[in-house]
Parts: sequence; structure tokens; C-alpha cells
Amino acid sequence: MNVEQQYIDLFSQTEAMICKHSAEVLNAPRAAAFADFERLGFPTRKMEKYKYTDISKYFEPDYGLNLNRLQIPVNPYEVFKCDVPNMSTALYFVVNDAFYNKALPKTHLPEGVIFGSLKEVAAEHPELVKKYYGKLADTSKDGITAFNTAFAQDGVIFYVPKNVIVEKPIQLVNILRADVNFMVNRRVLIILEDGAQARLLICDHAMDNVNFLATQVIEVFAGENAVFDMYELEETHTSTVRISNLYVKQEANSNVLLNGMTLHNGTTRNTTEVLLAGEGAEINLCGMAIADKNQHVDNNTSIDHAVPNCTSNELFKYVLDDQSTGAFAGLVLVRPDAQHTNSQQTNRNLCATRDARMYTQPQLEIYADDVKCSHGATVGQLDENALFYMRARGIAEKEARLLLMFAFVNEVIDTIRLDALKDRLHLLVEKRFRGELNKCQGCAICK
Repeated sequence: MNVEQQYIDLFSQTEAMICKHSAEVLNAPRAAAFADFERLGFPTRKMEKYKYTDISKYFEPDYGLNLNRLQIPVNPYEVFKCDVPNMSTALYFVVNDAFYNKALPKTHLPEGVIFGSLKEVAAEHPELVKKYYGKLADTSKDGITAFNTAFAQDGVIFYVPKNVIVEKPIQLVNILRADVNFMVNRRVLIILEDGAQARLLICDHAMDNVNFLATQVIEVFAGENAVFDMYELEETHTSTVRISNLYVKQEANSNVLLNGMTLHNGTTRNTTEVLLAGEGAEINLCGMAIADKNQHVDNNTSIDHAVPNCTSNELFKYVLDDQSTGAFAGLVLVRPDAQHTNSQQTNRNLCATRDARMYTQPQLEIYADDVKCSHGATVGQLDENALFYMRARGIAEKEARLLLMFAFVNEVIDTIRLDALKDRLHLLVEKRFRGELNKCQGCAICK
């Protein structure tokens, strides 16, 4: 039996249960998505886009799924105390793949702003969700997106009406909690109408030392003149597999900052696809990965300059130790009508040992003649001259290596437009390089 067959059988047997515990708007594309999954299957390394990560093998084990939506015995507001100091976020939780609504923060969001369960909001405001859900995440082109759309029952929606500014940053914490090997399928739908502004921090944590497999599909719609920052911080454990597909569409003069940081993980595959659909749109796409042991981090990005006068800045940095592996493939596509495009793509990688491996594939496809585009990638080891210089001034070799690695990733941290989060990341990265457990004060989750 191939890997897909067990899930084809499972869906066929439980489709009514899946639909019963979801919403009509989420159920509408489910059958078509399942048909796409049957046709596409899971991605394999034979596919160019997935050649650095064998996705299909991670679906072979037998995982539990909470399709009947049983209550998970945890109150994250009691056990999770990882608020970033001085940032004063509005804190929300997703437990596995269900929005936690038994308790909500006392923060009052601006009038008209919605942050809550995708399933519940789809039932209360079906026309809003129907207008956007699944419109960027094309199930006919990607097997993971098709699989997630077929099985996802809940998730998060973040809606900001026209010209509304959400001053307080939103923090969403994804908690993995199970007593057996477990799979979750999350959805996130983010809609900023024209002139809206918001900032979102998403944190991934694993509460139990079992094998977790998480699929995630995020859709982001940024209207004209909208400003949106999204930061993703992964701090799970070595038995966690995370497969995330992020789709973004930007209208004229919108400004979006995406920064994904992998500090501790097992296997991570992030796909990011950005469509610059309106003139004057700007995307700042950044990422950082710190890996050791046998950890694996794969980022695959594409930025589509579909119209003139848009800007894209892309920066990814990896620090790999022990036998860890990293991969980066980034495509910037400039279409024939996209004159006056300004695009810069940079990938810098540091292998701290000879056993660490990095695969990098920067790509430019340019079909317009009046553009300013550049890309570059480097893979190297620590600068021996710099090490010698620091040791000659009395700095121990281990400390000198830590300082050089910290300085290397600092450029990605500095792209963060929240000072409190930037300070917090400096501390977490330093602790990560020192091999200290990322355990926040008073938190029962971070292990």
C-alpha cells in the first residue's frame, strides 16, 4: 500500500465526521481538494520544488488525528507564560489544530476587527470567509495544500476592516499536545482591507515528547496601502515535523514584512509564495535557521512581480552545526509588464562543522528590460582570521565562535519592526547558540 492510500481510505470513511465538526464554508472545497490529493499525492524528491526534503516519508507512520474534535485537557492560559516582555500582546492559542476559546484575552480589539476560530467565524460570517478562503491556496498545484484543505476543520481568522489600525501586536501560540504520535492540520486566514495595519507573532511549541506532524496553510490578503508584519518563531523539539505553506497577495502600495525564524525543530519545510498584484507593493521576506544534531530546515520561496513598480527584498541566513542540513530555493519572477521592478535576494549560510550540509538555489526569471534585480548566495565556515584575532585578545575559542555566529544572524533579527520582540530574539538566539534549553520563566510548555 502506498503512503497516500491510508489517508484516502481514512477520508472516505470519515468524511461525514470531518464535515460535521467544521463549517459549511470550509466543507465546500473539501471534496475537490481530496480529489486533487488523490491525483497529486504527497510531494517527493523527484519533484524539483521538493528535491531537498522527502515529504512523503513523514506521512508513513501511524498518527492519531482528532477528527471527532475531542476536548484536549489543557488550559494554555494557565501553563503558558511566554509573553514577550514589554510588548504587551493580545495573546491567543491554538491547541493542536483547534482555536482555544474557553478563555480569551481581556484586550479589546478595535471595532470591526475579528480574531478567532475560523470554524466559528465561518458560521457567523460565511460571506466574508467564502470570499477569501482557499482563493490563494490552490489545491490543484500542491499535494500538501490539497491534503490540508481536505482534512482541516478549524484554525484562525484575522480580519482588519478598511483603514483600521490594530495598535497592539497579536500573539498566536500553536501548542502541540498529545499522548500518542499525532498529526494536526491547521489553517490561518488573514485579511487586511485597504489602509489597514496590524502585526502578528506566531509561535510554535510542543508540549509532549511524542512524534508530531503538523501541516499548515496560511493565506494573507493585503489590500491597497495595507501594512502587515508577520513573525513566525518555531521552538519545538527534534521529534516534530512541520510543513507550512504560506500564500500572500498584495495590492497597490501595500507593505508586508514576513520573518520566519527556526530556533529549535526536528524537520521543517516552509513554502512561501508572494504575488505582488498592485503597483507600488513592497515585500520584505526574511528567514533564519539555527540547526544542530540531525535537524533539517528547508525554505522554498517565490516572489511574483506581476505588475510594474514593485519592490522585493529577501534575506535568509542559516547556521548549521553537527550533522544538520539546510536548504534554500528562492525564485524571483519578473513578468513582461513588470517594468521598474526593484528586487534583491540574499542567502548566506554558515556551516560550523564539516558534516553539516547546505543546499542553496537562488533563481531569477526576468522578462522585462527596465529592472534592477540582484541575487547572491554563499556557503562557508567561520572566519579563521577573525577567530585568531579574537583569541589573540583573550577571548576563549568557544566564546569567540558564539560571538561570530551571533553576529552572523543579527542582520535578520534587525529586520524586526518591534523593539521588544527584537530584544527577546537576541536573548533567545544567544541561549540557543550556548546550548541552553529555551525555557521561559514560569512556562510549563517550553522544555
